[in-house]
Amino acid sequence: MYDPVHNFLEQCPVMVLDGALATELERRGANLDDPLWSAMCAIEQTDLIREVHLDYFRAGADVATTATYQATFEGFAGRGIEREDAARLMQGTVTLAAAARDEFWADHANRAGRLRPLVAASVGPYGAMLADGSEYRGHYALDDTALANFHRARLRVLANAGADLLACETIPSLREAKVLANLLREIPQACAWMSFSCRDGEHTCEGDEIGESVAYLHGHPQIIAVGVNCTAPRYITALLRRMRKETDKPLVAYPNSGEAYEASSKQWSGARGAADLGGQARHWYAEGARLIGGCCRTGPDDIRSVKRCVQSEH
Repeated sequence: MYDPVHNFLEQCPVMVLDGALATELERRGANLDDPLWSAMCAIEQTDLIREVHLDYFRAGADVATTATYQATFEGFAGRGIEREDAARLMQGTVTLAAAARDEFWADHANRAGRLRPLVAASVGPYGAMLADGSEYRGHYALDDTALANFHRARLRVLANAGADLLACETIPSLREAKVLANLLREIPQACAWMSFSCRDGEHTCEGDEIGESVAYLHGHPQIIAVGVNCTAPRYITALLRRMRKETDKPLVAYPNSGEAYEASSKQWSGARGAADLGGQARHWYAEGARLIGGCCRTGPDDIRSVKRCVQSEH
């Protein structure tokens, strides 16, 4: 099985991920007040998606994560979009990210000290489709069979869309991670990172112990990196320490800004904890993180800071 993360890390000690897509699109004027969230732009504002991907590459990102976090057959159906067209839209977001990567890489000035960037197809949790903040709670009202049926078709579409790997992200529970890991066995050529949303320095949002969650995934070869995302920066160090005890897979860390999300108002509030994301990234690197970036409410400047700080460590 091709392992793009391992191949990359053999040549470079750290892989810098991009930052937020949806909140960055909003910052640039996109109206994402819709259950499809960033996937709306896959219908209406593809040029803006490509522009954001390019700006993250210019800031130093080694990975573009596609606008498919909230793209699901069920979500598109709610907008009257048939399955075949929905699949084309999902595939199109991968094409957009790859086109931005290829445009960036075509300029030889961008290649100095860099490896060719990757494209990760985002696979959001079931809770993202609900658009009610469930990815920060878990405890879904459906069984494992129904959860697998929800994920299966989209996973296959994205695995065959031309991305380098899948990014199963903001997963609130070990139960959903198990479902996704088992589904990957149906797509033997696919590989993915798996990152959890966590409520503190010890537990996933649903309450599973993070060490136990990572230990389960250690035995799945198609899961090529494990970690945490869309979690407050203040919890990342403790989470990394617990994860490192349970696996030698590369660890992933891309927190949100530290602000709190209120699902009912769809607003973020509170103080930023990512004012110095680069400085914190240096500590996460020391704790074993090898894929480091940002999630909601982080932007290109944050990724530029991460790149600068982690480069100084090697």
